[in-house]
Amino acid sequence: MSPAEASVPGGEEPVRGPVRPGGLLDVLNVASVVLDAQGRIVLWSPQAEELFGYPAQEALGQYAARLMVHERHIELVGKLFADVMSTGRSWAGGFPIRHKDGSTHVVEFRNMRLTDDNGDVFALGLAADQSTVRRLEQDMALSERIVQQSPIGLAVFDTDLRFVSVNPAMERMNGVPAEQHLGRTIREVLPSLDADALEAAYLRVMRTGEPVIDHSAVGRTPADPDVEHIWSVSVYRLDDALDNVLGVATSVVDITEPYRAGVEAENARRRLAVIADASARIGTTLDLERTARELADVAVPELADVAAVQLLDTVVEGLRSALGPAEAATLRALAVRAEHTADASRAADVPGTVTQYAPDRLITGCVRVGEAVVVPQVKGEDLARIAPSPEAAMLLGRAGVHSYLAVPLIARGEVLGALDLKRTRNPAPFDDDDLLLARELAARAAVQIDNARWYENARTTALTLQRSLLPTHPRVTPGLEVASRYQPADATVEVGGDWFDVIPLDGGGTALVVGDVMGSGINAAATMGRLRTATTTLAALGLDPAVLLEHLDKTTSGLDHSIATCVYAVYDPRLRRCRIANAGHLPPARIRPGRPPELLDLPSGVPLGVGGVSFATTTVGFEPGDELVFYTDGLVETRSHSLDERLDELLALLDAPARPLEEVCDLLLRELHHPDNHDDVALLIARARELP
Repeated sequence: MSPAEASVPGGEEPVRGPVRPGGLLDVLNVASVVLDAQGRIVLWSPQAEELFGYPAQEALGQYAARLMVHERHIELVGKLFADVMSTGRSWAGGFPIRHKDGSTHVVEFRNMRLTDDNGDVFALGLAADQSTVRRLEQDMALSERIVQQSPIGLAVFDTDLRFVSVNPAMERMNGVPAEQHLGRTIREVLPSLDADALEAAYLRVMRTGEPVIDHSAVGRTPADPDVEHIWSVSVYRLDDALDNVLGVATSVVDITEPYRAGVEAENARRRLAVIADASARIGTTLDLERTARELADVAVPELADVAAVQLLDTVVEGLRSALGPAEAATLRALAVRAEHTADASRAADVPGTVTQYAPDRLITGCVRVGEAVVVPQVKGEDLARIAPSPEAAMLLGRAGVHSYLAVPLIARGEVLGALDLKRTRNPAPFDDDDLLLARELAARAAVQIDNARWYENARTTALTLQRSLLPTHPRVTPGLEVASRYQPADATVEVGGDWFDVIPLDGGGTALVVGDVMGSGINAAATMGRLRTATTTLAALGLDPAVLLEHLDKTTSGLDHSIATCVYAVYDPRLRRCRIANAGHLPPARIRPGRPPELLDLPSGVPLGVGGVSFATTTVGFEPGDELVFYTDGLVETRSHSLDERLDELLALLDAPARPLEEVCDLLLRELHHPDNHDDVALLIARARELP
């Protein structure tokens, strides 16, 4: 192939044309000059014309020294020329030459003797501008230093993807000497790497010419066979000046440590995000079971595939618990959350149930000593120590439980129970980061659970007291049919002091009373009990309703600044009338057949406990078939509606044909007790009947 031909891949015909710069000699623009034995120029290349400024017709036949060298250097040049011609030893070095334009340039020469087939002797001079040569030498030296001293692994592959060269950094990364790389493929040098993925990337770069930047490769090399490393690999195609593909060059950076640091930072960020989420989601109420569900919901799927929250049964009952070394743990399941794991859900204790865990169970040890238990890789024998029963162990095995973690729930120095975590779909075992996160979640949730536990115990005590002070069933009195309901506040709010009573009176009359002590909890329930007892005692005296409220006002004033509202009515079946007095309470509703329901127009009065204000008694007719509906504000008040609107709804519900009073009670509670109203409700309905 002539110099003007360029090879074309695939065996096609070469493309002929002018030669483009494509090699080192072209970069140097090396000039060729041939001298005969007398020093006359017999050959003159185009590069010589460019370097020295003389065209061939002016240079050929001239003595080179006289043409190109200053007069003061002619003698020296003659000696060097004679030495080369006589000894045959080459000479190289820089020498100043004279350009045709009169300027002087330092040119790098290499001179050597030539002999033709006739035995004639000639001198060949190769020359290049010294500044160009020095610049190229510096570039080459810089490239050499960079390649040799770079901490980045560098390698060159040919078009068959065989190593052509590697630098020392690549040797160190691979743990294989440079000479053992040459001529071999990646899979031959580094069999533990995913050679297919790397070679596919290299071939794509050779085919398209587009580099691959920061391709991740994971594996092990002889340099560190026990540790998996991560590398960032960049690949570039190598072309010559004629666009022939020579191969690819790769740069490799070990990013194992930065990657691990990034993973740790991401894990830390994730932990903070989960903890922040837990702070917002756990403990939104003082409901014990809901708080436990909130903890389980945060743990799944962020931390585990299955989460269970279990408390020691004695702790739920408000008692302290200390387990002996051989003592079983009696745990009450409060919440279970499983992500796509039906068998694991069936293996867990149903929320609300109490299960005894044998002394050798892992969760028993966790709550006994108050320390976390971690089984990174669960084996068959471990399942028997995780599950409460052989049947549950079989279900856990079928669900694919492969890692287990239990952390104690500790609040105020007391072990309350445990957060039980399992992984099935998440392939990673529980590690130190997971343990740290689980402990943080458990610590935060335990305080909320403990608050809910004590609140629930206090609420249960208040509710028990409240119920014990209310009549179990309204008393049967002459001329009246009575129905009642008491509905305590929901589990997130303390029990209030609402009450009702039906009191038989001498002479066949009946006292009807509904009241509401302001406040909540045990104190409100106790105050309610004292007022109810006082009302019953005062009612036996046959006092006018207004007078009775005045006495109750004095009693209330002496009960630690308590305030209460109350409606007191006395029904006389013979006179068919009610005398009613009101102490700051909502007015009762009266229903009369054939007429629309109405709210009785009573003087509202002031609440009991204010003191120094008199009350008024109002007399209203109460014929057989008429009904009076007494209620506390928990039935009608809401945050989003006006009281007038709600009272209108009450009257609308009462505007219907006569129904059993029990049905009316259920209807009013169902339709009127709004979800956002967390107050107690006391409801008393009385219907007048004909005396026998």
